[in-house]
Amino acid sequence: MPNAKHDTLFTTPLDKSARFSFDEEVVACFPDMIRRSVPGYGQMLAMLPILARRHCLFRQTTAQGNKVSRVYDLGTSLGAASFALADKFAADELEIVAIDISQPMIDKAKTVLSEHYPQHNIRFECADVCQVEFAECDLIIINLTLQFLPPNRRLELLTKCYHALASGGILILTEKTHLDDEQYDAWRVERYYDFKRANGYSEMEISGKRNALENVLITDTLQTHYDRLQQAGFQRCLTWFMFLNFASIVAFKP
Repeated sequence: MPNAKHDTLFTTPLDKSARFSFDEEVVACFPDMIRRSVPGYGQMLAMLPILARRHCLFRQTTAQGNKVSRVYDLGTSLGAASFALADKFAADELEIVAIDISQPMIDKAKTVLSEHYPQHNIRFECADVCQVEFAECDLIIINLTLQFLPPNRRLELLTKCYHALASGGILILTEKTHLDDEQYDAWRVERYYDFKRANGYSEMEISGKRNALENVLITDTLQTHYDRLQQAGFQRCLTWFMFLNFASIVAFKP
């Protein structure tokens, strides 16, 4: 996606009660924040159209008689996943539904994607993903979104996703995770902070964002994700990408 403002949100001390939110300030620097904060993010995005090409079977028929596949991008933020798909699929191949609860995120995503892919069928909805009724689809992407939902709502969303997917469809779930073993988890977290330091974040910025995200971003273990996906109906799941404490799982609908 196009370059954004440099992330300087946490360069000054914040009130300890301040909490992270996806407001206009975050929108302005979000691509830079993600690039410098999520290891492997670019590689994960680059693989999305490759995975989609294997599992989008063009089941839907438009009024013009074209066969298209429906894709949901849940928690789209600035539309990076939708952008990656639109870049590799023809305008008449996909119907993309991009949903986010943040109006500033949706507004910016709509502006950027409409500018770059005006012919593509991309629909934007500002909504709580847990409240949306999904139509039948081939692919659902949940990138770094489940972790911001209350834990007691996560299974409900995944179950809805399972029922919405057509046979042969897939769910791609990307999340920040933690380990049950405290010693190993501490080592991995510290290496993650090393990653952020290498990308130019100061100790104050690392500490400030950690404090702002406390009780806002709640991680699960990889095993918890697998257990929850199975409860939702997905009996076949595979971790296809992992970099430090970030993992991406593909779950298959039989």
